[in-house]
Amino acid sequence: MNDKDTEEKSAVVPEGAKQAEEIHGRWPWVERSVWSERMLQTLETGVKGGKWFSLIDKVGKRENLGAAWMRAFVNRGSAGVDGQTIKQFTARLSEELDKLQGQLRDGSYEPYPVRRCWIEKLGSKEKRPLGIPAVRDRIMQGAIRNVIEPIFERVFAEHSYGSRPGRGCKDALRRVDQLLTEGKTWVVDVDFKSYFDTIPQDKLMERVKELISDGRLLGLLEKYLKAGVMDGLKGWEPTEQGTPQGAVISPALANLYLNPLDHLMAAAGYAMTRYADDLVVQCRSLEEATEALRMIKEWAQENGLTVHPTKTRIVEATQKGGFDFLGYHFERGMKWPRQKSMDKFKDAIRHKTRRTQGKSIEEVIKNLNPQLRGWFEYFKHSHRTVFDTVDGWVRMRLRSILRCHQGKTGRGRGRDHQKWPNAYFDKLGYFNLAKARRLALQSR
Repeated sequence: MNDKDTEEKSAVVPEGAKQAEEIHGRWPWVERSVWSERMLQTLETGVKGGKWFSLIDKVGKRENLGAAWMRAFVNRGSAGVDGQTIKQFTARLSEELDKLQGQLRDGSYEPYPVRRCWIEKLGSKEKRPLGIPAVRDRIMQGAIRNVIEPIFERVFAEHSYGSRPGRGCKDALRRVDQLLTEGKTWVVDVDFKSYFDTIPQDKLMERVKELISDGRLLGLLEKYLKAGVMDGLKGWEPTEQGTPQGAVISPALANLYLNPLDHLMAAAGYAMTRYADDLVVQCRSLEEATEALRMIKEWAQENGLTVHPTKTRIVEATQKGGFDFLGYHFERGMKWPRQKSMDKFKDAIRHKTRRTQGKSIEEVIKNLNPQLRGWFEYFKHSHRTVFDTVDGWVRMRLRSILRCHQGKTGRGRGRDHQKWPNAYFDKLGYFNLAKARRLALQSR
């Protein structure tokens, strides 16, 4: 056999390898140490009896636990009730993963309660609760998610976008925009009161059991639901309803609970767009919207949820008033940041442009630009007047800093515009929002 024959033979890709790459190409985000080609084929064609068995061994695979640790390591996060940080866990990584694997194998693994701490709301004296699971629990939950997420994905509706691989807020916003252009301007703006905290756990587990029959895995999920929270002031508190706050598996479980509603509305011919518990239904008439809301209220009551009486409403998007969705406000064929989003943004800018922080204007602008770029990237589809207004407000903050540097008080205005014109800040590298929008339109 000559060299040419050898080269030609070695270049041939086995048919099985090609098929494997094709099927993994349709599921690029799955954890490969768990989801083999055969399992993915079964996922696509449908598992016998509609339920998955023998999954707990895949949760405890060393490669899967390692992948879950890597994601937890990248996300960082604070210590849970046991006080162990991700850095401390990583310092003893092999021993810690061995321990988790062993506890899962002999059934001795018990989740810790979620540590609850209270953090200040930006721009407010009020505080909101934050749930912090222990590092070991975040890793175990990540390993569980790697196993159950593709099973859930198989049944999720097309118009659900929250906390799903390859989907995000922008996809949901594009759908809402498209439906508005199609004339579906009567909008049912739905709010479930305290959704994540009020999901009935027994009904949630029924949803899971429709897809999974591994008793040990089901038992582990129930333990997470019942683990409770540890509040520094109140001590341990039980969690008899809802999903664990801050838990890695909570978004998937919360999505699964609303999945029947997704399919119910689609089967009835309604155009619903949902991102987690944030959802709108777009209709062509008030009568259609009224019937859609009736169906949602009826479903919610049957499934132990409460439709918020004041935050849920029907609006006509072509009229003054409009509706909010995923940070945007939609009204009369236009959209711009909703008031809450703008307030949050301004609070963040105020924090970075304090007059007495003792930094040069160059340092302030350098520190400010990532915030401006991130905000622009999300809200760049807003009405054009938004960007000039925001630029003017930010530059006012910067001029106030320059006045302070000169020993003056008060906000930057009047003659300060001649002393420090807009071009002055552009030369210092200020991320000009209005200019960025023009460039984005040109490139489009």
